Amino acid sequence: MSAPPMVLGISLARGVWHTEGTLIPSVRADTMWPLVDSVSSRRQALLHGGAGFGAVALAGMFGNRLLPAADGSPFEARQPQLPARAKSVIFLFMEGGPSQIDTFDPKPKLNELAGQPLPPGYKRVITAMGEINSPLLGSKRTWKQHGEAGTWVSDWLPHTAECVDDLAVIRSCWTNGINHSGGVCQMNTGTPIGGRPSLGSWVTYGLGTENQNLPSFVVLTDSNTPTVNGPRNWSAGFMPAVYQGTKLEFGEEPIRFLQTPKGISEATQRAKLDLLNQMNREHALSREFQTELDARIGSYELAFRMQAHAPGVVNLAEETAETQQLYGLNNKTSETFGRMCLLSRRLVERGVRFVQLYHGAGSKWDAHAGIEKNHSERFAESDKCVAGLLKDLKRRGLLDSTLVIWGGEFGRTPMSEKGDGRDHNPTGFTMWMAGGGVKGGQTIGSTDDLGFHAVENRLHVHDLHATVLYLMGLDNMQLTYMHKGRPERPTQNEGAAYKLITGRDLG
Repeated sequence: MSAPPMVLGISLARGVWHTEGTLIPSVRADTMWPLVDSVSSRRQALLHGGAGFGAVALAGMFGNRLLPAADGSPFEARQPQLPARAKSVIFLFMEGGPSQIDTFDPKPKLNELAGQPLPPGYKRVITAMGEINSPLLGSKRTWKQHGEAGTWVSDWLPHTAECVDDLAVIRSCWTNGINHSGGVCQMNTGTPIGGRPSLGSWVTYGLGTENQNLPSFVVLTDSNTPTVNGPRNWSAGFMPAVYQGTKLEFGEEPIRFLQTPKGISEATQRAKLDLLNQMNREHALSREFQTELDARIGSYELAFRMQAHAPGVVNLAEETAETQQLYGLNNKTSETFGRMCLLSRRLVERGVRFVQLYHGAGSKWDAHAGIEKNHSERFAESDKCVAGLLKDLKRRGLLDSTLVIWGGEFGRTPMSEKGDGRDHNPTGFTMWMAGGGVKGGQTIGSTDDLGFHAVENRLHVHDLHATVLYLMGLDNMQLTYMHKGRPERPTQNEGAAYKLITGRDLG
């Protein structure tokens, strides 16, 4: 493949922006360099620059739409394609798969038939551990209706139950990933097979960020245990690597080495960075399609800006004692996830576009045995924190513009495993959304009377992703990136936004 054309010494990007319904080339602002300084001979100048003269006319045709942000950032805030309700997303990912029939989807018949095999007439599916013929396991939960809408919630979530009038509980989710690797991958990227951009990367690519001094897409985990699939979950896939998520560290110091070393002035730090960037850019000239180099250069620049702006973001000591207690920071069990939830609020209120929190990193929600102990511990760690986040966003006026999502990669089966556990269930499970244009106090869809299969208003992962993009002002069929000569879309030409989740059609 030949080198990309040059426009007055500025390299055109490998991808395209979708702007005002038109596919247009974008500018690789991070590779701007004077030809005279970067090309060692006249022959090389003609080789790199000659093919680009025709693009000057193209640049004129598109006018300012070809221009990068004033600071040369690929994250320039861009206008949404549709009327947007949400400006940012906080995705609370419960890794391992929480049980829908013990949390938000009560099934009296399951308790009635507990101990018996799955009755005839229910579609048999392949389960991860082959427990399809195991006896049914009843739920030990106590259920109550909460809020003005009377939403059913189990006693495992007493704090979230206080917020149900802000929740749209979606009981009819389904996916293709039967194991954790495929399920986590699909919930993040739309496919069980790795290699595609994550949802956060698509949002960043489509909308940019409102704060050039912080990452646009941030990932937090509740331990040093690796998540299933690792960084692939927040990868940019085939898009430039600058759109991948930035993982912050676990613990009280989420951004290491943030402070400039003593005795180093800003001018000295800037000079060191300029030299490093010059060397990196020269190295990247002959490696045009290795976008990791672009991302590395961009990360150095972002790190330099963060040294001035980020310390205040991660300093949770600035919060009042009442706010810290609201998130559960005064309790050792809930402190870790509470810090993550509080930090996510501080990030979105400063313009970060997409924040994803992994609770139970390493599939700790995976309750093949001892589900009572497992889920009791997981909710003790997270329930108060999640409710605290919703309440805090709402009282600060941020919930209207922040879409909060809760759920895992799949649910659990009504059949038992190992006597007191539940297997993976991708055929019907529950997630919820709140804020960001979502109409609260509603329950959407349903599973069969044992909680096994989604049967009404079934929403595949592609539909969920399309709905998130829709609320952010992006059309899943119009947001495109050219890859290997074809327009790629975040939902692979499938899925549709479930517009009734907003309570009205946004157009």
